[in-house]
Amino acid sequence: MTDSARPLRIVLAEDSVLLREGLVRLFDEAGFETVAAYGEADSLLAAIDETDPDLAVLDVRMPPTFRDEGVRAAIELRKRRPGLGVLLLSQYVEGTYAHELLSSGEGGMGYLLKDRVASLDELEDAVERVSEGGTVLDPQVVRELLARRSDPLATLTPREREVMELMAEGRTNAGIAKQLFIGVGAVEKNVTSIFQKLGLEDSGTDHRRVLAVLTWLQR
Repeated sequence: MTDSARPLRIVLAEDSVLLREGLVRLFDEAGFETVAAYGEADSLLAAIDETDPDLAVLDVRMPPTFRDEGVRAAIELRKRRPGLGVLLLSQYVEGTYAHELLSSGEGGMGYLLKDRVASLDELEDAVERVSEGGTVLDPQVVRELLARRSDPLATLTPREREVMELMAEGRTNAGIAKQLFIGVGAVEKNVTSIFQKLGLEDSGTDHRRVLAVLTWLQR
């Protein structure tokens, strides 16, 4: 959660100059402050204490190997600054990275395809949700992950599966209700049923919503 007296502070790592500059402009239009923008992850990591951001936005693949620099930097950032929101951007759906991003069970994480950043509203919504501790997954990432995996969650009803998919996108109960044109109470009943069917008891410590999404994506 950021101080209401100042705009949300973002640090950015993206090797494409055009996309990097475009993101800075989009963040500015949304009322955010880009405190630093880099062409690779190491520079972002080296200056993280100096820049003191609320959110880090990183490309998944950056120099020098163009493989998983952004993911490794995200993991390191969360070790150094546990409360820092992290939003990864990727040109392609990379299920392994999405799973690695969420495996800690913590919130404040997101994974979006770069095509999504063309929409200021969607980008602004993702940035705000991640910075507030939410989890955001691109709908295409969710769909393609589901298409590549078998389905062991056969006990879920069709409606529960719809609710589960929207949960995996990072939507709140209110957001799910709006998407499915049902009441929030109906969503809450479906979510409770999903938790019960997945054996996720309310221990007071585990983030059951994130754990449910992980179970869904691991199918």
